[in-house]
Amino acid sequence: MIKKIRSSLFSKVFIITLLMLLCIALLVFGLLTWLTPQTYSNTLNTFLDKQTQEFIFELEKVAFSERGGLFEQFVQNMAIYSVELYNGNGSLIPLFSEQIRSEYEEISIAISSEDSYEEISPVLSNQYYFSFADSKERYLLIVYGKAGQIAELQQSFLRAFPLLLIIILVISLIISWLYSRMITKPILEISHISEKMSVLHLEWQLNEQRTDELGVLAKSLNRLSQNLRIALMDLKAANAKLKDDIEREKALEQAQIDFFSAASHELKTPITIIKGQLEGMLWGIGVYKDREKYLLRSLEVTQTLESMVYDLLTISRLQTSDFDCQKEKFDGVPLIRKCLFDVEDFIISKDLQITYHFSAPITINANKILIEKVFSNLIGNALKYSPPKATIHIAVQNQQYHYLFVIENSGVHIPEEAMPKLFDAFYRVDTSRSRQTGGSGLGLYIVQKILQQHNSCCHVCNTENGVKFFFELS
Repeated sequence: MIKKIRSSLFSKVFIITLLMLLCIALLVFGLLTWLTPQTYSNTLNTFLDKQTQEFIFELEKVAFSERGGLFEQFVQNMAIYSVELYNGNGSLIPLFSEQIRSEYEEISIAISSEDSYEEISPVLSNQYYFSFADSKERYLLIVYGKAGQIAELQQSFLRAFPLLLIIILVISLIISWLYSRMITKPILEISHISEKMSVLHLEWQLNEQRTDELGVLAKSLNRLSQNLRIALMDLKAANAKLKDDIEREKALEQAQIDFFSAASHELKTPITIIKGQLEGMLWGIGVYKDREKYLLRSLEVTQTLESMVYDLLTISRLQTSDFDCQKEKFDGVPLIRKCLFDVEDFIISKDLQITYHFSAPITINANKILIEKVFSNLIGNALKYSPPKATIHIAVQNQQYHYLFVIENSGVHIPEEAMPKLFDAFYRVDTSRSRQTGGSGLGLYIVQKILQQHNSCCHVCNTENGVKFFFELS
């Protein structure tokens, strides 16, 4: 129970408020019980003094022998309990006749027997010195006032104490509960909200109707929640972007590792061939005695190796972070014609048919040298992998904001399972045929990298008659 109270702010405030109200109420009741009789006693004493002063004023006008009637009239006052008169020698002087004294004593005994709980004995007394009109002797008058009303007032307070205590307790409980709820409700709500904030649950809203400090705190917490929610959303977005960047970097790093691993393997093959042929010719082993034949073959392999090195240098330049793809506007038609002119002998040797569908000019904004390599590689691949007497179709379509370039060769198809890997470095659909044609396996990879620098991408698909490569440039 004590542990529960210690852990509850409402219980603490309620108990402290209740105790404070009870203490204040009991203190007020105690002060009233003590001060009210005292005040009333002072009032009675003042009244008694006033009555006595008036009585003495009358006594000083009469002779000593005429005192009896005045004293009998004086003691009949409801506030007077008794009076005593002493002469100058200190002797008590009788004031009443025997009959009056007897009746007075009977009344006193009756009052004492009926109100035994009250203090009827004189508790208020005043002393006065005066002289009668016919004598210069100083007399002492002692007047006693009734204190029964004071005692009765005290008893009334005591009798009312249990009922007042119950009323005070009930009112204190109600006020304490209302006050504790009013004070602790917003604090408990803020405490509950702080628990949610500790687990980053920010979907809540505090009541901002209050205009006091708690209302200001609620507004501040609402703004803090909103700012934290926005910050967390930004942080999550940044983390997601960072995660994507990390994954992309890992993929690029792995791609580079794979690329250099494949490049090492591809470079090793022609070097091994050249080395074997040279050693065979130097030692005059078997068929290698025909040096003219194998020197020509070594030259062909060297040319292939040279082409591969150039391609590797091109790729390295494209992948550097400071590579600046300087673009310019130029007509693409002369570029396509130049690429066809460079391979005219190869076209004639295979008796290939070249058809094209485009009209000059084709103005594009790109790096002229790199785009020339794109056309050269795509047209060269179409020529190499087409059978003799096949048809090569080149077309350019104007599509409002960009041009669509299409290069299609006939007589051959690419297996569907090879399509996703076609633009990978050193990938060959037919390894033996690629070796014969002198391909490095980097042509389409370079094409894709160049087009990516121009915010484009090369696509490939099988057609009814052959294979079609196409891309867009603006």
